[in-house]
Amino acid sequence: MEPGHAGRRIETDSMGAVEVDAQLLYGAQTQRSIDNFPIGLPGVERMPQQIVRSLAIVKRAAALTNMQLGALKPELGNAIVSAADEVLEGVLGPQHFPLVIFQTGSGTQSNMNMNEVLSNRAIQVLGGKMGSKSPCHPNDHVNMGQSSNDTFPTASHIAVAMASTELLANLLELQQDLEAKSQDFADIVKIGRTHTMDAVPLTLGQSFGAYAHQVSKSRERIEFCLGDIYELAQGGTAVGTGLNSVRGFDVLFAEQVALYTGLPFKTAPNKFEALGGCDALVNLQGALTSCASALHKIANDIRFLGSGPRCSLGELLLPENEPGSSIMPGKVNPTSCESVTQVAAAVLGAQAAVAFAGAQGHFELNVYRPLIASEVLRSVRLLGDAASMFSRNCVRGIVPNVSRIAELVEKSLCLVTALNPVIGYDKAAEIAKNAHKAGTTLKQECLQLGYLTADEFDFYVDPRKMLSAQDAVSKK
Repeated sequence: MEPGHAGRRIETDSMGAVEVDAQLLYGAQTQRSIDNFPIGLPGVERMPQQIVRSLAIVKRAAALTNMQLGALKPELGNAIVSAADEVLEGVLGPQHFPLVIFQTGSGTQSNMNMNEVLSNRAIQVLGGKMGSKSPCHPNDHVNMGQSSNDTFPTASHIAVAMASTELLANLLELQQDLEAKSQDFADIVKIGRTHTMDAVPLTLGQSFGAYAHQVSKSRERIEFCLGDIYELAQGGTAVGTGLNSVRGFDVLFAEQVALYTGLPFKTAPNKFEALGGCDALVNLQGALTSCASALHKIANDIRFLGSGPRCSLGELLLPENEPGSSIMPGKVNPTSCESVTQVAAAVLGAQAAVAFAGAQGHFELNVYRPLIASEVLRSVRLLGDAASMFSRNCVRGIVPNVSRIAELVEKSLCLVTALNPVIGYDKAAEIAKNAHKAGTTLKQECLQLGYLTADEFDFYVDPRKMLSAQDAVSKK
């Protein structure tokens, strides 16, 4: 084999010889992908490292399974497992995995990138010459019983499931912080708002309890969708039939992955569906989108309730994390809330890409998989990071502005709603309209109209009595 130019070596594939960087472990097909897909900024549109690590998990599990089935010699299998472990431990870093997201839609080049790296590393360990494909061949040994068509979907599911465990933990952290605030604020009566307009009272604790429950339901939806993510396509090979894999490979492989990750992976019951469609990932992205919508709503409410400090709602005092203006001295902005809402917008945008790409499964294979996997992973990571940041930098430090809350409750005209069962809707509306026009209080107008006595008004129009359903009363 020719040595290549200085600092380069020759690697080959079925199309011929290619020069590669002699210091790197990848081979000809990786180099062709580098040359064929110069898309995006260096390092920005690169295949996510979660996918790279998951491909290493796939190769590790496949080698162990093939050894268990007697299809792969232990000497070669153990060398492949050792090389995969070096990827998983970070010994073989990202410089060996330079490919971009926007490559072939099956992820073939990323699969072969991993095959080539593990093959050459195994060759080094076994005392051979890199690029020789002997004694460890990237296709015949590292890719034994596999196709990119089942390997990349499997790696995508593994990566997403592992990343989702951190997301779920961060959402639980946010949920618990919101629940703690709900308990702390349980006795603070505030004015409710619907259509952004004044409504009847509730407690600040009830508001935060709703936020906590939104996060809880988001967690439940994501956990439900993960049930399908735990189904692995591996064993379907090219079109779902399992051609060139040993009988029983799929089940034993899934067991190996479950053992390594500690997650309940299992073989997909229908490999044709697992290769031809991406419905499980599309479904999960839908749950992530729902979560993003919830976080956006919560962050928006909190930033508006904290608006001011003197010229707006001002019911909450938010943590002051950094200066808010380069021109207005002393200004502090709700930056944590703004960060969360931007993340939500990004996740909602990803939903459009994932849904469209998921609908593009042509016959036996969806060929938008790198895009789908990267967008779902990005959504998982962004939501997890945002939830944790929002807990630490905002929710835990929220303090109620009790005097402002009391002032707004006292001013509210919607307290008259408590009189509906007593004097009827029309008379109550008359009181509210007169008070609004005259700038007077509800009590003044009620007494002026002679609908109730002062003691009766005080008895019925009590904000704390308006926090739940009441016993029936007879109309005046």
